[in-house]
Amino acid sequence: MAVKGLVSSIVKFLTDQLQDGDITADSRESLEVAIQCLESAYNVQASDAPANVNLYQIYKNAVENAAPVLGPEATPEAKAEAERLKNEGNTLMKQEKHHEALANYTKAITLDSRNAVYYCNRAAVHSKLGNHTLAIKDCNTALSIDPSYSKAYGRLGLAYSSLERHKEAKESYEKALAMEPDNESYRNNLQLAEEKLAQLGVNQSLPNLPGMDLSALLSNPSLMNMARQMLSDPAMQNMMCNLMSGNVEEGGRMELLIEAGQQLAQQMQNANPELIESLRRQMGGNPNDPEPPQQN
Repeated sequence: MAVKGLVSSIVKFLTDQLQDGDITADSRESLEVAIQCLESAYNVQASDAPANVNLYQIYKNAVENAAPVLGPEATPEAKAEAERLKNEGNTLMKQEKHHEALANYTKAITLDSRNAVYYCNRAAVHSKLGNHTLAIKDCNTALSIDPSYSKAYGRLGLAYSSLERHKEAKESYEKALAMEPDNESYRNNLQLAEEKLAQLGVNQSLPNLPGMDLSALLSNPSLMNMARQMLSDPAMQNMMCNLMSGNVEEGGRMELLIEAGQQLAQQMQNANPELIESLRRQMGGNPNDPEPPQQN
């Protein structure tokens, strides 16, 4: 039963790749054949996969959290050569020769697998190359060797941020800052992670309008300033008071609401037509309207 569950989860993952993955026509055909073979051999379908199992996420977690396999203590000669390779790798990083630097740090790790610095440096290269999951793995290995290594926590935060995993990024930067309270970089990155989390919370609590970022809209200083100006208008204040009072019949309330909306739209259009045009495009606008000019 467990085997069928695993195979059906694999089939589901491969089926999802057909729908969402960026693959070539040849690869797509090969995947379809692989799916058919697995379904036939194990008598399963993607729909048989357990609903609460995300095979890709399980794999990612396993890669990130796998206990590192460290070699024996290096000889003095091996340590000296590893240090030379690390220093050469640092020079290559400054020259932005990232693949060459990666090779150097990997060789240094092969010679001395118990040095946390080598893993942390290699994590920096992985981040530069966009391999953020590998960067997380190397940072965790560095921290398993030296739990007080603040730079490893800082680079772990960077990797999590790059993957939009802002909760883990925040926790990493907090640990880095606890070890280096005066580090402005960690402080600034922690603040950014907290802002991202707050923004996500706002987005989740607001209605979902396709193509429109409401949290960004509500933080738009031009729009908010315009709203304050309009709400300070005595005529608008009087209309809003009438709307909120209990002295207006339902039909009259609707008429007031329509009138208020029309006046609000007109005042906004007169005050800042460019902003209104931008908002109209975000909300869909007219499909026949020309696209705004691209900046060089």
